[in-house]
Amino acid sequence: MHFFALSTQLTRRSEAALVAMEMEMETETEHHAMFVDPDFPADDSSVFCDYTTPLSKLLGDVTWLRPQDICKQPQLFPDDPVKAHPKQGILGDCWLLCACSMLLKNQHLLNKVFPPEQPLWGDCAYHGEFRFRFWRNGDWIEVRVDDRLPCINDTLCFSRCQSPRAFWVALLEKAYAKLHGSYERLWAGQVCEAVVDLSGTIAVRWSLKGAESSQQSNDTQIQHTTNGTSLSQLSLELKERCAISCCVHSASMGVPELGQFHAMSVVEWTNVTTTTGEQVELIRIRNPWGRRSWAGVWRKSGSGWASLEASCAQALLRRTAEGEFWMDVTEFQQEFDEVTVGYPISVAGHLQSIYTGSFLTHSHQIGGRWVKGHSAGGCRNNSTFISNPKFWLKVCERGEVLLSLLQYGRPEPPAEGGTQQHPHLQAIAIHVWKVEKKHFNLVRTLNKPSLVSHTHAYDREVVVDTHLNPGFYLLVPSTFLQGAEGRFLLRVHSSCSTSLSVMKSTPPPLQHCSEGEWETVSSHGSWSVGFTAGGSRNFTTHGHNPRIPLTVTYDPGGNNVRVTLHQNRPENALHAIGFHIYKVPAGGSGSLLTPGSMCPVVSCVPHAHSQEVSVFCHLHPGEYVVIPSTYQPDLSAHFTLTLLRRIHRKAMQSEELLGHAVQEVSCISVMR
Repeated sequence: MHFFALSTQLTRRSEAALVAMEMEMETETEHHAMFVDPDFPADDSSVFCDYTTPLSKLLGDVTWLRPQDICKQPQLFPDDPVKAHPKQGILGDCWLLCACSMLLKNQHLLNKVFPPEQPLWGDCAYHGEFRFRFWRNGDWIEVRVDDRLPCINDTLCFSRCQSPRAFWVALLEKAYAKLHGSYERLWAGQVCEAVVDLSGTIAVRWSLKGAESSQQSNDTQIQHTTNGTSLSQLSLELKERCAISCCVHSASMGVPELGQFHAMSVVEWTNVTTTTGEQVELIRIRNPWGRRSWAGVWRKSGSGWASLEASCAQALLRRTAEGEFWMDVTEFQQEFDEVTVGYPISVAGHLQSIYTGSFLTHSHQIGGRWVKGHSAGGCRNNSTFISNPKFWLKVCERGEVLLSLLQYGRPEPPAEGGTQQHPHLQAIAIHVWKVEKKHFNLVRTLNKPSLVSHTHAYDREVVVDTHLNPGFYLLVPSTFLQGAEGRFLLRVHSSCSTSLSVMKSTPPPLQHCSEGEWETVSSHGSWSVGFTAGGSRNFTTHGHNPRIPLTVTYDPGGNNVRVTLHQNRPENALHAIGFHIYKVPAGGSGSLLTPGSMCPVVSCVPHAHSQEVSVFCHLHPGEYVVIPSTYQPDLSAHFTLTLLRRIHRKAMQSEELLGHAVQEVSCISVMR
């Protein structure tokens, strides 16, 4: 085991002192005042937060004892490495314990989280204080705790080691509970969050049930689970280096002990050959409960072992410790709903790609904030999307780029029997556009489909792993809801040289229609349920929407048309609106146009929950049709569509006779 060097060092240093510890304890206490943590007291305030979990049943029953009061010769790590693994108590924090098992595979991370050379029981300098470090929002922070641990009947009531004399798990759990505010706040969580907090790496969740990928460019749905590559595509070497856990979302036939939302650690992957020559991939799994909860063919007395050579079967069975069991890949995919995979991290702090195996030796991170009324623009359905924070990513050569958007905060625990809720997490996403240079048209860029994106998800962190060519890229992190406030951290890890910076100032706004002569035409219409409320182009009824003709006669170069759509609804009841402009073929008719078979020449999308949306564009002379719509079909509303077009001065003579250059057109100009 990788942690054995540390445990041996600590054990040897304390072994001689432990022999006389009981005799000297009173003397040591007289000379060294025991540390008492004033910020995380040994009382109910450190155990409970809102009494909404089964822990509330322990109210008044918890006592606090130091390790030397629980057993005679306490250790940090046991002499037997197998006994160092976590065992879950009555606290529902299996997600944290899966991450703790990761530390036992990586000496560097173990030293990072638990700095060595701390005084232990029996040392002259021991005074009941331990220091831990956790990665939070981009930085490693230190958490100090005393070693008074919650017990019931003089026994640890929460997590512990397999060895009753080892206390590293119980102490780390206490420090992590202090970081979150109480033990109860550790009830139910995501393994990926704990993996990140204990390593600073990036972790992803993959569905084993074929959920749709959330790494796409469709902003209209919020995804809750990330689906990634198949586990079979990972090499055995990568599987051994990764921190991998698996979880079930409901009880299954093969794992009858398991209730809802339980996580386990993947300990080992191995390929074996049966006596008939068949290749089988076996997976060794550890249940934090410390019980073998598997009834499949590869259980201890299962029929699967008879298909292997006796020596091979015996060797594998000897490797199974308390709470561990084997299953094959097919059973694994059938019984578990999701896996969490943490990117391996080197001693130098470089992440290793789980897709290519390459080390991502270049990294950057920048913090940011969504502020209501300023930079909380919401998703692309809102016209305010442009106000979201924006970042420049410069890629110097083609390479693999790993993007991560992490929001601060953590969700509250669910009610008993309920599902995990996220009242303090926003649905977040990140979109990426490639631009030719830094001087570009921001509005036009954001109206185009993004190069790559992650749809909005109620996760603490969303991740995009891609390959990018050299050039400049625009990164826009956003929440789904407009006005949702929060802080975030943007991280970039790459195999190639990159730079990351904040877009300090937005490009100048589009030129206003001030030069030359302009004509304004306003058309009034409505979307009527069952008749003219066809919805967006995503729906086959899009062609049912009202159609407003537009004739362009003058093209002096540059933008010559502005189209503005205004919905006549109160601010608190706005629909998502937008419009498309279609070119009418020569000799054709706008009323006979079939939008479903044509591409618009200009679009004002994504549909926005705004009173008014507008596009300033360039159109060649000809006949056009503007089709305004709500995003969803069968939504009723009245609207006004205003067409501002540039015209030649000679064409203004008739209007000059009237003394103005504005013409109001009634709703009869709306075609169907």
